[in-house]
Formats: sequence, C-alpha cells, structure tokens
Amino acid sequence: MDPLADLLRDSATKLFAQHVSPALALAAEAGTWPGAAWAALAEAGLPLALVAEARGGAGVPVPDALGLLRVAGAHAVPLPLAETMLAAWLLDAAGLAVPEGPLTIGPVLTGERIALTRRGGSWHVRGEITRIPWAARAAALVLLAEADGATRVVLVPAGAFHADPGRNLAGEPRDTLRLDTDAAATAPVALPAEAVLLMGAAMRTQQIAGALGAISGIAVQYAQDRSQFGRPIGRFQAVQQNLAVLAAQAAAASAASGMAAEAAAELRVLPIAAAKARAGEAAGIGAAIAHQALGAIGFTREHRLHLLTRRLWSWRDEFGAEAAWNARLGAALTAAGADGVWAALTAA
Repeated sequence: MDPLADLLRDSATKLFAQHVSPALALAAEAGTWPGAAWAALAEAGLPLALVAEARGGAGVPVPDALGLLRVAGAHAVPLPLAETMLAAWLLDAAGLAVPEGPLTIGPVLTGERIALTRRGGSWHVRGEITRIPWAARAAALVLLAEADGATRVVLVPAGAFHADPGRNLAGEPRDTLRLDTDAAATAPVALPAEAVLLMGAAMRTQQIAGALGAISGIAVQYAQDRSQFGRPIGRFQAVQQNLAVLAAQAAAASAASGMAAEAAAELRVLPIAAAKARAGEAAGIGAAIAHQALGAIGFTREHRLHLLTRRLWSWRDEFGAEAAWNARLGAALTAAGADGVWAALTAA
C-alpha cells in the first residue's frame, strides 16, 4: 500500500463529502457555477497536484495525483478538476506559469488541429476545436500544437476566444471554440503531440472507475433495502447474479485505472489504450445493470444514480471511445507481427 496515495484519497473523500452534493451537481447542470466548491478544491491544492513544488504546486507523483480523480468520479464532482490538472501539468512541463482559476485544454478530439504560426515577434493561433470542457468558465485555454517541427504548449487567456456553448449527456459544458488570436505565452515541450489525448484518457479512466464503484455500492444497498414478495430483492438469484456482474465490471475498471495511472507517468500508449477501452466497456455494462436493479427510481431527478450513470455514458466516449482505442491496440499488435506480440504485451 502507498501511504501517500491513501492519505490523498482520504483527504479528497472528506473534501468532496463536505463541499459536493447531488443538489450542487444539479445546480451546476442548470448553469450555476459552484464557486465555493472550486475555492475549497483550489485551497486544498488539488488542481495543482501535478505541478512541481518549486512552481507553487503540490508535486504529487502522477499515479497518486490521478487517484484523486477516482475519488472525484465517485462523488460526481461538477467541476473541471481533471481538465485543470491536465492544463497545469502541460504548462509546468513547458516551464510556463500556471494562471489562477479553472483551466481547460484542447484539442480533445483525434484529427482536430490548431494552426500555430509566427507573426512578427508573436505566435498566432487559428482554428476551430470542438467538445472543449468548461471553456466558457475557464480562466485560460491551454493548447498543444505543432510548429517548426516541435510540439508547443500554448496559453490563450479567457476573452481571446469565442465559445459556443454545448453540453454532454451529463450536463457538463463541452464548448466549440473559434480561435484567431495571438497566444499569451508559448514554449516547446518534450511531450508527444498526442499528450492531451493520452493523459486525458488516463484521467477519464480514473473517473469512470470511481463512478462505477459508487453505483455498485448504491445498487447493493438498494437491493438490501428494497423488499418484494416478502423479502429483500437482493435475495433473489437473478438480482444477485446481476449485482455480481456489476461488481466484476467495477473491479475491472478499478484495475484498468491503476494500469492507466502508472502508464500516464511515461505516457505509454498501449496500457492507456487498453485501460480506457476496458473502462469504457465496464461503464456501459455497469450503468445498465445499476438502472435495472433500481428500476424507475434510478431515473428520477431526485435520485443520485443518474448523476453517475450519465457521466459514465459521457466519459467513456471522451478522449477516445473504446472502439477507437481497441482499433489502435489491434493495429499496434498486428504491426508487431507473430514474433513480436508477446514482447509488445509484456512491455506494456
């Protein structure tokens, strides 16, 4: 066991339990910014967990820092914690100062690119990117772009871009941005061009694992409390079998989150791909079983379950859906050839 990781998770659990509630999540979905909750997270240093201590962060190792997002997923935290952690990590890696407030990142979809060109003594950013998390609420946008044969981190402050609002199934902001502005700061970084996609996939895997663990607990408790035909429904074999499958999917996602967190420290593609794909599969199966166990009550606005399952359905498609990651795994193993498959698997 890792004492630091345990301490961080315990502290985060207490923090979220105190400042995040279903009512807060519903209010955020309706458009209310949870400012007090964000201030509490910022005061605790969670958004800067991946930033070096010398730059004002917490300097938490990558696997331990990502474990905080698993706790956040279990509490359906309606804040851009993962996105700010990722943006701050990029800025820190490039040696750029991290601005205060919530941050967002981009591009987040495979195939979308931002044009970064020199104009005199500045760098100009131009392009359109979609599904950007929490952009309208962000203090700044952090981009990863390629120019002059190098990968560069680009900082664009709020007000320098136009955001068309959108939302995912969970009601979390996912905006379309049109950029045609000079960057506030930019610097080369020793990261692959797909670093946002890889780290984002590892982060969403943590959140999925946390949410799945939470809905498994909700379903088991409901099966113990809800009686039908004179006994708790959890005593019926069919219900027990479904709950066992749900627990197995939650365990698989938990294992995947651990693998992704370890791989994220070096941005190793194959284990992150496998973890995100497996967690996405578990999210679909687990959410269906949980709603089947609770019946109609799980779909009501008053019940907590839908806050978690709608996030599961959204997060499994973000930073690469399971089909895309499975295709990438298949392509990599096919390229390795019959003699290289085992080596590729064990190296991952």
